[in-house]
Amino acid sequence: RLLRAILQYDRVMIYQFAPDGSGTVIAEAKAPDLEPYLGLHYPDSDIPRQAKYLYTLNPLRLIPEVNYEPVPILSQESESKEPLDLSFSTLRSVSPIHIEYLKNMGVGASMSISLLKQGVLWGLIACHHKTPKGVSYTLRSVCEFLGQVMSLELISKEEKEGLDDKVQLRTIQAQFVEAISTADNLVDALLDNRDNLLGVVGATGAALCISGHLTLVGKTPSESEVYELLDWLQDRFQDNLFVTDSLTSQYPQGIDFREVGSGLLALSISKIQKDAVLWFRPEILQQVNWAGNPDKPKRVEVDGSLTIFPRKSFSLWQETVRLKSLPWQSWEVGGAMELRSAIVGIVLKRADELAALNLELERTNIELDAFAYIASHDLKEPLRGIHNYSTFLLEDYALVLDQEGVDKLETLVNLTKRMEDLINSLLHFSRLGRQELHLYPIDFNRLVDNVKGILQMSLPDLDMEIRVPRTLPTVQGDRVLMEEVLANLISNGLKYNDNPQKWVEVGFQEPRIVDGANPIPVWTFYVRDNGIGIRDKHLDNIFRIFKRLHAPGKYGGGTGAGLTIVKKIIERHGGRIWVESIYGKGSTFYFTLPA
Repeated sequence: RLLRAILQYDRVMIYQFAPDGSGTVIAEAKAPDLEPYLGLHYPDSDIPRQAKYLYTLNPLRLIPEVNYEPVPILSQESESKEPLDLSFSTLRSVSPIHIEYLKNMGVGASMSISLLKQGVLWGLIACHHKTPKGVSYTLRSVCEFLGQVMSLELISKEEKEGLDDKVQLRTIQAQFVEAISTADNLVDALLDNRDNLLGVVGATGAALCISGHLTLVGKTPSESEVYELLDWLQDRFQDNLFVTDSLTSQYPQGIDFREVGSGLLALSISKIQKDAVLWFRPEILQQVNWAGNPDKPKRVEVDGSLTIFPRKSFSLWQETVRLKSLPWQSWEVGGAMELRSAIVGIVLKRADELAALNLELERTNIELDAFAYIASHDLKEPLRGIHNYSTFLLEDYALVLDQEGVDKLETLVNLTKRMEDLINSLLHFSRLGRQELHLYPIDFNRLVDNVKGILQMSLPDLDMEIRVPRTLPTVQGDRVLMEEVLANLISNGLKYNDNPQKWVEVGFQEPRIVDGANPIPVWTFYVRDNGIGIRDKHLDNIFRIFKRLHAPGKYGGGTGAGLTIVKKIIERHGGRIWVESIYGKGSTFYFTLPA
């Protein structure tokens, strides 16, 4: 609706691609007299593969006049016979087939905005107009910017869809994986939790093939059919996984058990012993609404070649789809892979528990490294581009825009800065778990003096006092990380403080023995303030990452990750942290360190 209001096109649609290349109109804003396209499906061949590739290169494709006369590009004779590459040219001519396609739809002008998800073409914003229509450079820039913002939002939006179902499924997966991980006998553990075995991926049947023995659970093909299927699967696993919602399209024999096994999710546990877990889903008859008959008209030429023409009719054409199950969702596949990791852990534990532990640690480190890379590169780069682009718009057009427009751009700049701070905090937190500690004797008095000096330089006008009632002890720890702990706790005591005279007190209690499996003496330090305090109901939540008790702009802002990082550092040093607070009077944070 927003784009249609800005661009004044007759129709603006969002067109989402399916994994098989076909597309569906999932949103639409149109003139009242136009036939609706919302919910209609379009075959893969409507947008050829090379055209989809160009959409990933060029964020905008504009056809202001479908009846334009193409102008040839003439060049001097040269030794090179390579055709001129016009992939990035705005004036690049369009395929005659596509022009005919648009004419058949009654379109006189069109524009498309690419929507990319992690660099892959997710869909298009397609704009159609009955008559010729040009779009100015300024509006094209706005469209390109909005396309980039929407592309960045796609991941989070899709993750939030069906959140309740995902949470319920993740709970089942976590319980099942925990039960499997602590078991001694793999098959018994799987069969003792039959409901969870099916529920972990939302299947109606499962087959376990462990050490040559086959066990069937729920609604499945017969034993002989499963054995034949297992033989066929051996060379078709990719990364120990095989997933399809239309088994008969690859395995014709599957038509004999389509009622119970049109969909298959299979895990290879061991290729040597041919151990595997298979989940089945039944056939679900589906009614698909196509924009016209998806089979394009063809003509056999005199020389025997085949010419394909664009479809002329785009009226509703319904098809009943058979031999397909409900599709396997990404989180269901992820749950299956987690289950495989647990099963592999049991198998390895029987042989060598240390090897199993190392394998799990390696897998975790790879995931954390991948996260660090995504957070520092894939997220920060486009975010920086949005920030810079918005800043340029403010600098160049602040005098042209009204105050409301300027305010909106300033809000966008502030939001990108806040998002960058969140990403940096999350990245820092993720690294703490793997960061090597450099343990040396630390004089806590010097740490407090360092923090005090930094705060006096950064907050020169603040009336503050940092008290140390008695000389602090020397402890063993990482100096840089422990200074970060004090800086965070002391600055919080000053920041969340409405008193004209603000103070923070740093002290300690005498070493005491902590009961447990390995009793050790610990120091208990405290950081006390006369700030605003914390309500009792929030005391259990303040150490959760990004958990803020106030609006982002209140009390100096912040990301809400500071206390989470502090807790992680203390735990890495073998201690713990907690808080006591009286709302309106102040808070005291306690943390322990080995003495």
